[in-house]
This record gives sequence, structure tokens and C-alpha cells, in this order.
Amino acid sequence: MEVESSKQEENKTMMAQNVRKPDKKRRRRIICLVVISVILALAIIFTILGLTVFKAKRPVTTVNSVAVSDIDFSFDIARLRVHLNVTVDTSVAVKNPNRVGLKYKNSTALLKYRGDVVGEVPIPAGKIGARDSVIMNLTLTLMADRVLANSNLYSDVISGTLPLQTYTRIAGKVRILFNIHVVSYTTCDLEVSISSRNVTKQQCHYKTKV
Repeated sequence: MEVESSKQEENKTMMAQNVRKPDKKRRRRIICLVVISVILALAIIFTILGLTVFKAKRPVTTVNSVAVSDIDFSFDIARLRVHLNVTVDTSVAVKNPNRVGLKYKNSTALLKYRGDVVGEVPIPAGKIGARDSVIMNLTLTLMADRVLANSNLYSDVISGTLPLQTYTRIAGKVRILFNIHVVSYTTCDLEVSISSRNVTKQQCHYKTKV
């Protein structure tokens, strides 16, 4: 009798252990499913926010003003040479429409004459806060030796108008879940009157891309 009772107790113990094992496995499965579901739900929420509320927007660059601060011109008849120095002041506003800050890299503003780069000024790297703007006051000085090498200079001086172009490129990134690169371009075509020493015509073009 004692042997039978001990066997019955052993059977009960084994049955209890067998019942507990599936319970533990089931709990683990449930916990894993819950964790996976939470991760997926958060991923979906962040993706939706990234594509709607926090969607990366292009920086908006506008030219507030362009003016000739200095122009020196003289014509050497004996040597048939033109002496020309021009300084152009331009004020550029860059607006960050994003809900996060925009970091932009070192860049350069260029002054061009008939496609040739004749002046440049560095733009140091910086940061624009969320939905904030920054004003960049740039002074571009024409490099006379580069202009004199252009065969069109003599005819432009005779006409009394000097065609110039300012070019600014701002490249940066915003971080929304991951880094998104944005670039803003600004080009202004100018006509500078040599006699009146001011800008007689100005047309600016803007382009941005993500």
C-alpha cells in the first residue's frame, strides 16, 4: 500500500510539473508578443509623425537687399587697359520651417561675371533653431585680375553696364528619426551701372531640394 501511495504522489508531482511548464512557455510567448506589439506600435507612430508633423521641410532662402557699396573705375587710354574694382553687399535671410534645428555646413557665396567666378566670401557653419531665421550679411569684392581676363569687359564698360551674378548655396541637415540632407540655392542676376554706381536691375531665383 505504501508503495502504491508513493507512486501516486510521484505521478501527481510529475503531472503538476508538466502543467507548470506549458504555463511558463505561454507566459513567455505572451510577454514576447506584447513587447513586439509595443515596438511595432511605436515604430508606426514615429513613422506617421515623421511623414506628417515632423516631415522635413526645405529651408527658405530670400535676398533682402543687394547694393553696390563701392565701385572704382578708370580707363587707361595709353595702355588700353581698364581698372575696375566693385564691392557688392548682399543681405540673405535663411528660414528653417522645421520643428527641429537645422545645421548647415561651411559654404561660400560667389560673385560671378559672365559665368566666371570673380569674387567669393566664406559662410561659416552654423545652426538655425526650429522655425527660426538667420540673416547673413555678405560683402563680395570683385577680383580685378579675374575680370580683366574676360574679353567681354571692354564692350561692357563701353555700354556702361556691368552684368554680375551672386550665387549662394546653403547645405545642411535636419534630424527627424534619421539625418535628412537639405540644400538651398540662391542666384541673383544684377546689372550694375558704372556711371551711377548702383544696381539698376535685379532678378533673383531660388531653388531648394531635400
